[in-house]
Formats: sequence, structure tokens, C-alpha cells
Amino acid sequence: MNRTVLTAGLLAVIVAASGYIWLDRFGSESQPMLAASAQEAGTGTETEADAEDAGGVEVIEMAIGDPDAPVTIIEYGSVTCSYCGRFHEEVLPQLEENYIDTGQVRFVFREVYQHRYGLWGGLVARCGGEMRYFGVIDRLMETQSDWLAGEPADVADSLRRIGRSVGLNDEQLNACLTDTAMAEAMIAISEEQTTAANVRGTPSFVINGEFYENMGYDAFVDVIDELLAEEG
Repeated sequence: MNRTVLTAGLLAVIVAASGYIWLDRFGSESQPMLAASAQEAGTGTETEADAEDAGGVEVIEMAIGDPDAPVTIIEYGSVTCSYCGRFHEEVLPQLEENYIDTGQVRFVFREVYQHRYGLWGGLVARCGGEMRYFGVIDRLMETQSDWLAGEPADVADSLRRIGRSVGLNDEQLNACLTDTAMAEAMIAISEEQTTAANVRGTPSFVINGEFYENMGYDAFVDVIDELLAEEG
């Protein structure tokens, strides 16, 4: 079902080239992240801090909804993952309408980098700041088949077009796409978070501290309503 998560420990060398970030993995293309079973993974941690620091660079935790909501859903997802795209198109809008916008759920998106294009997408999403972040993420999820097509230069150009569509200019986008310090910090924090939560595929979710693999809207409703009843 879910695509394998790559351990970010292998995403160790980042250099700026031809206006976009290249990632080299030492020795191999990928290494599956080891994880406990879904039952064991319920011990995954949930970070409530608004931002984390890696190598002196602040990486802000991106979230929507009331910070004091009784239920917090953390998605570990990748903008290059088709299952994540489906969740963002079909399930998240219903959660927003029925639970997030009503103040019952806070939704946190934590990026998982399966290869370099996911990192580039994350850099463009963060380039617009907190106010534009989820708008860019939504576009990346909805148009995966378009912007992921072609050679690396084509992908970079497509990402710039998405960035321009939300009001960013080429100077801003080039600066973000060649920001190696931010890229390194994002990878480090993603590795730390996915390891702590025992994430082995995307999308995965931690809801009030309990781990769940990919599921449909009705399953989310069952979990959320039970938690809300306990709070009530």
C-alpha cells in the first residue's frame, strides 16, 4: 500500500547546481526505514513545539486549526506520494470542514522526503511562509502527475511555476531552492521525527499519540469521535 520511506541519514550531501538542489546518497539509492508494527508504533512521540532548530536553522512546524483543539492529527506525508495526494484531495477537505474548521481538531503536516523532488517541493512550500504553505502543499498534491514529469530541470521549472502562482518571484524561489542550510535542517528534523514515530510508509498518522497507517475518512471519524467523547 504505502510507499517506502527513505531514511534521511542517507541524504547527506546537498549541493546547489543549475538553480536547484541535488541530493546524493552515499553508496545506495535508498534504505528502508525500520519500524515497529502498527500496534507497537503507538509509542510514537508528538512534538507540540511551534518550531525546531537544526544546525542553527529554524524549521517551523506547519499546522492548521485551533492550537488548543482536543484532538491533534499529525500526518507524515510526502508531496511525491500518490497515496498522500489522494488523502489531501479526498479526506483532508472533509476533515477540515467537519472537524478542523470547527475547532475540534488541529492538523499538523510533517514532510517525509522519499527523494530529492519531495525536498524541492518542501523548499518551495516553505518559501511562501506560513500563510502560503498549505496552499502550495495542496497544489503539489493535486498536480503530482504534472510537476513530477520530466528531467530534474523540468521539475525545478514546474516548481517555480507553482511558486509564482502564489505570488513568489524568481529571485525568492531561486534563493529558496538553493538554500542548503534550510534543506539540511529539514532533512535532519524529518529524520528525527519519522524515527521517533516509527514511520515506515506514507501517509502515516499520529492521533493524540497513537499511530495509524493510511485510512479513509470514515475510519478517521471513528477515531476522532471516540476521542472527543472521552474529552466530553
